[in-house]
Parts: sequence; C-alpha cells; structure tokens
Amino acid sequence: MADTATPQELPRSKGPRFFWPGGLSARLLTLTILFAVSAACFALPPTLASYEEKWLLDRVRAGELASLAPDVAPDRKVSQQIANQLLNGAGVARVAIQTDGMRRLVLGGPSLRRAPYVVDLRDQAPASWLAAPFQTLLGGEGRFVRVVAPPRFRRGDFVEIVAPDAELKRELIAYLWKLVLVAAFVTAGVGGVVYLSLNIFLVRPMQRITYAMERFRADPEDAEARVPLSGRRDEIGRAEAELDRMQADLRVALNARGRLAALGEAVAKINHDLKNMLTSAQIASERLAALKDPKVSQVLPRLERALDRAVKLASGVLAYGKTQEPAPEPRPLRLAAAVAAAAEEARLAEHGVTLDCAVGAAEQVSADPDQLHRMLANLLRNAREAIEHQEARRRPGRVVVSLTRAEDASLIRIADNGPGVPERVRERLFQPFAGSGRPDGAGLGLAIARELAQGHGGDLTLAVTSAKGAIFELRLPGAPPPASSRRRAPKSSRAPLGQ
Repeated sequence: MADTATPQELPRSKGPRFFWPGGLSARLLTLTILFAVSAACFALPPTLASYEEKWLLDRVRAGELASLAPDVAPDRKVSQQIANQLLNGAGVARVAIQTDGMRRLVLGGPSLRRAPYVVDLRDQAPASWLAAPFQTLLGGEGRFVRVVAPPRFRRGDFVEIVAPDAELKRELIAYLWKLVLVAAFVTAGVGGVVYLSLNIFLVRPMQRITYAMERFRADPEDAEARVPLSGRRDEIGRAEAELDRMQADLRVALNARGRLAALGEAVAKINHDLKNMLTSAQIASERLAALKDPKVSQVLPRLERALDRAVKLASGVLAYGKTQEPAPEPRPLRLAAAVAAAAEEARLAEHGVTLDCAVGAAEQVSADPDQLHRMLANLLRNAREAIEHQEARRRPGRVVVSLTRAEDASLIRIADNGPGVPERVRERLFQPFAGSGRPDGAGLGLAIARELAQGHGGDLTLAVTSAKGAIFELRLPGAPPPASSRRRAPKSSRAPLGQ
C-alpha cells in the first residue's frame, strides 16, 4: 500500500519513553510543572501576609509593654534617654494609646521626615491584607509604617506604634527565599511523584497501544503487532481489549479479502478466455446461418440469444472486475447529445422503444464524457430490457429523459413505461450480481452506473416505481444554468411516466 509506514517510521523500541518531545510525556511533564508552580504562586501571598501580620503584632506588643514604663515611674514620666532606650529595645519609633476617645503619645522619638503608611490590624480587608507584604517589598527606602491594633496589656481603644519598615523588608525577603526553596522542593517532589504515577498508569499504556497500532498499520500480518492485555478494568483496559478484537477482526477480513482478490483475478482470467471462446462461437453461428438446413434454422435463433447473453455477462463481469475506476475529469457537456449517443448504444430504436428527450439542445451538465456515456447507456439499456421483458406488453415502449435543477446539482431523470421494479429486488437493486429482476440479468448495469455517479460526488437512486413504470434519478454536482438563460426544452403532450 502507498500509505503503509516503513520500518524506519516506527518506534525503535517497545520500552517506556518517559520523555518524548512532542509526545504525551512531554506535555504531561509541562502541565505538572505549570500546575505545581501555579499552586505555589497561589499559596505565596497569604503566607507572606500572615508572616508580616505576625511581625507587626510582635512590634505592637513590644511597644505596648514599653509604654508601661512611665506608669510605674515616680512622677509618671521618664527621661528622653530612657524613652529612646525603650523604643530601641521594642524596635519602634513611637507609641501612642487611645483611651475613651483621647489619644495620648506615651513614648515619642525624633520627628519623622515623611508621613508613614498605615496598617490597621483591627479590621483589615482581605485584599489589603494580601497586598500589604508587596507594598512593603516594593516601597522605597527609609519609610515608616504606622500600625494600629487592639491593646492586650492595657486598657484602651487601641495601641498605635510607628516603626521603620527596613527590618521588616529584610525579614520578608529572607522569608520569601525560604518559601521559594521549600516550594521548589515540594513542587519537585510532589510533581515528580504525580508525573511518574500518571506516566506509569496512563502514558505508558497509551504508548503500548500506539506502538501496536503503528506496527499493525505497517504489517497487519505481523503476529507481534498486538497490544499486550493488562487485564485492567478501566478505560485503558477496555481500549486494549477493543484494539485486540479489532485487529483480530481486521486480520480475518484482510485474509478473506486476499482470498477473494485471488479468486477474482482467477475468475477475470477465466472470464477473458471464455469471452474469446464465445466470440468464436458467435462467428461459427453466423456461418451456420448461411446454411439452408431447416433444422439449423430452427435451432440457430436460440443459440444466438444464448451466446448474446453469455457475451454480455462476460463483458459486464470484466467491466465490474476492474480494481478501481479512473478518477472522473468533469467538464461541461451537452446532455442531449450524450443521451442520443447512449440511446444508440442501448439500441432503443432497434427494439421498438421510443426515446423522448425532454432536454434542450443547449442544456449542459458537468461530468466526465466517457463515464457519463456509460451511466446513461446502462440506464437506457436497463429501461429497454425492462420494457421488453414485461409479461403483457400492450403499449409501445417509451423512455423519457429530463433535466431539472436542485440547488447545486443537476438531476437527470430516466423514466420508462415498463412493469416497474419488483419489490423482491428493490433492497438489493444496486448490488452487483444480485440486483437484477430478470432471470438472464447479471445485475451489473445499475451497480456500475451508481459507482460512477458516486465517483463524481453524486448518486443514482430509484425515485419512483409502480406498475406503470420506473423513474431513476441521476444526481451530478453542478447545477445547470437558470431557465431564463437556457433554451426551452420541447413540450411533450404525453403524460409523465412512472406515476
């Protein structure tokens, strides 16, 4: 076969491929990394926000404890030197308390050169809570943060501290690197386990199935070109079992097809020789016709009819036995001329069958000339033979050919006034060697005509059948030009056939 894979195109090994660029393994590894990194990125903001909140709360509590020193001093005041020592020990610059709506600066340091940014730990919105660490990390140098929190060691509305954020920024950066290292380790570990697990349970079985399909495509007769059944009861196991059954069925079908092909080749050779013999017998019968022997004259017509039927059957078998019809080469053709040529080959006039071609001389269809001739000749010959073989022929034989438009297709209708198609053969009408309703018919004409029509992208169907006749409809792609631009077909005073 032309599309059969060569051995170089197949995988070199049946072993597992954990990483195959462009394959399922590579995509699985990429997705595993992306999912793990995404999970770490989603977990990073709340972790940093929680760490910053804890650090600020520690500074608030240290400042709150430092603010208790003036309360125990003799005159409830401390010197600036002691205040600075307390503030440095707590890591803050100022401490204030609000009680009963009155805010009081308990410990104060030097004045600030720029206003601090505020973090209120009493009622913080989720968005501002998550954004707080990044505000600290991305802020400039020398900034101060003002933190407001509920008191724990004193009575009051809230405790307020002002602290430099440089130390907080350094600790956030150090903590961030720890998080990145931990996340990388966890991501590598968990991602590796997930990747290997999915690779073992999904990717490797799919690789075995793909490898078996590739080998089977390259050589269907290879006994090793089958997937080993794992016995799993999930979708992978079902796919393995169905592939194994499909390969077995295809092997049986291919073997049967091979035997039929060999048999068909032998029949074609025998049929070819038989046709030559029958032709010789026809020549001999013509010579016998020249004799004046009464007995020969009495038997000769039956012999000639038998030889004609045998030659026609042999020719039909040879025509159908071709492996493949050539691809059609459609081009615009005048249908009336094609119908006339096909009617001449079908010998309608010689057998007293009238052809009524209700097609204008300028009507055109798009088709291959030779194949259109064969289709029309087969249909007209089929109509003539149907008319000839009706049991009680009381009316002259007549065949009507017409052309109509149907969207983007041309519909050629061939109607006869024969006995119609028997019901017993309608289902297999277009099957070779089975669709004939006559004892001496091979059933090849309609099968060949339909095959040629389908090769054009159209079809051949039985549109109407009754005791008054039959109408076959040949559909070809490419509609004829509109009626206004066509030459009008001659009107017929006779009623349509097959109705």
